[in-house]
Amino acid sequence: METGEIKTGNEKTKVIILTTHYRIIGDIYLMPGARLTDYIIGPNSAIAVTDAHVSTHDGRMVLSASFLNVDRNHIEVIIPADMANLA
Repeated sequence: METGEIKTGNEKTKVIILTTHYRIIGDIYLMPGARLTDYIIGPNSAIAVTDAHVSTHDGRMVLSASFLNVDRNHIEVIIPADMANLA
């Protein structure tokens, strides 16, 4: 296990999250077999993201953090990183 990695038995999934002002690339932890959609419609008001890199939409880096919460109400798009082609 890497330093700072969460040991939950859940599967780490790299995602890209777009909000009105930011692009967030980081990891979330899904239960084995769960879909990203199931995670997003869950009861929590925030999405826990680890190894997070936050930038503006034009690519200017704002911050990096080992952990941050993203308010679900601010998420406009979330997609597994392996399914995206960043422009």
